[in-house]
Parts: sequence; C-alpha cells; structure tokens
Amino acid sequence: MSLGQDLAPHLPFLRRYARALTGSQAHGDAFVRAALEAIVASPEDFPRDVDPRLGLYRTFHAIWSSANIEEGDEPGDGYNNAEGIARARLSRITPLSRQALLLTSLEGFSTDDTAYLIGSSPDDVDGLVSEAMAEIERQTLADVLIIEDEPIIAMDIETIVRDLGHNVTGVAVTRDEAVAQARQHPPGLVLADIQLADDSSGIDAVKDILAEFSVPVIFITAFPERLLTGTRPEPTFLITKPFQRSTVKAAISQALFFDAATVPAA
Repeated sequence: MSLGQDLAPHLPFLRRYARALTGSQAHGDAFVRAALEAIVASPEDFPRDVDPRLGLYRTFHAIWSSANIEEGDEPGDGYNNAEGIARARLSRITPLSRQALLLTSLEGFSTDDTAYLIGSSPDDVDGLVSEAMAEIERQTLADVLIIEDEPIIAMDIETIVRDLGHNVTGVAVTRDEAVAQARQHPPGLVLADIQLADDSSGIDAVKDILAEFSVPVIFITAFPERLLTGTRPEPTFLITKPFQRSTVKAAISQALFFDAATVPAA
C-alpha cells in the first residue's frame, strides 16, 4: 500500500484537529495542506518507524511549530505552502497545554503518543493537560443552546455543559424551534446535532442563527468525515458520536477560547 493510501483515512480527523487548534476552517485546512505538500516534496523524511497516523500528525506539528505567525498578515497567493502559512494571521496561538488537551481528549492519542507529537515527555504532557483543565475552570461562562433531538443524548450534553458551570438556555429538537429559542435567549455557544427530529437539518438551523447572531458553534455527528472534506465551507469544531465527556469539555473550551480572543479588550 502506498503512503498516500495509508494516510488518506486519517486526513479528515487531522482537519478536525487543525481546525480546533487554529479556531478556523480556512487556517486549519491550510496547515493540513502545507503538511501534505511537505510529505509529497520529501517522502523520504516521513516518519516510517511509527504508525502512519502518528507520522501524519507529527509532520503537521512540525509545520505548525515552525510557522512564524505575525499579527496583521493576511493569507495571500502563497497561502497553500509553508511560507504562506508562516505569514497567515491567527488571532491567537493555541498554547502547548491546549495542544496536549486536544490531542488526548479530541483525537484520542495516548500520553506517550502526545509526548512524541509535541516533543515533550509523558510527565510534561500530564502537567500540560492539568494546566489546560485548570484554565478551563477559569474560563468565562457562557449561555449555551443545545440542538439535539435524541432525549438521552441531549440530557447527557446538558449535564456536561452545566457541570462545566455554563448555563443551558434551551434544548431544541427542530430547526424552527432552535431559531426561535436563539431569538428568545441569544446564546454564547451552540452545540448542534446534524439530523433533527422533523428531518430538518442542524446545519440549516445554525445558518439561520448565524444570520442574526455571531456565536461559536460545535457540531455533533456520527459521521464526521462527511463534514471534514476540506472542499467546501464546513464546521470548525466537530464532535464525533458516541462522544466522551472529556471530548465535549475540550471542544467547548477551545470554541470559547477563540471566541474570547476575538472580543476587543475593554
């Protein structure tokens, strides 16, 4: 099997990680493209002594770590290569502690694998994750709208959200109900399923809400690869069903992290 065939199944999930890491589909997908270009340019440098997924994320992290992001720079014609990435504007670099949290909680890497990916020791990774979790505890609380038509799943999400200290403004099961609830209680965060009770779309519900409010959104789906193709406008934050509590917690924290980074200081 060729290297391309080995890596193809892992690309959607690298896009998920990159988008969560950067807080942007455009920036995240561009970093993924830069990593793939590096692999194509020098396949002999690809780590062959580890699992292909681990090697792919390692190559991505090498690109990410070497990029010198400068505030005020904008993506240009060279944005698809490493040099263009280095000039890309990010509102804020994701700290190493959050990288460790995303790799372990969102992507499911072990502590040892995460240490390999970020160039740290396993003990350092444990400390970084603890640091990220402590930061989450200090994070500004938000009003959260949940769009989910499965009662058990909705209850589970609501419990996680409330345990994090956030306020749940409502649980909607249809597109129309979601929009109505958002208008009644403008949310600071939306968690949305894709397929809703009346065969309406959670994606359409979110589009309607975003037409009236600026709010971070996390999508929840059993088929994440369908929304991680990199070929069209797609979610920045995505949770896979069935999900772990730690995954939801990490996604909420990262979404609010970037939302707070875009708010001008008083």
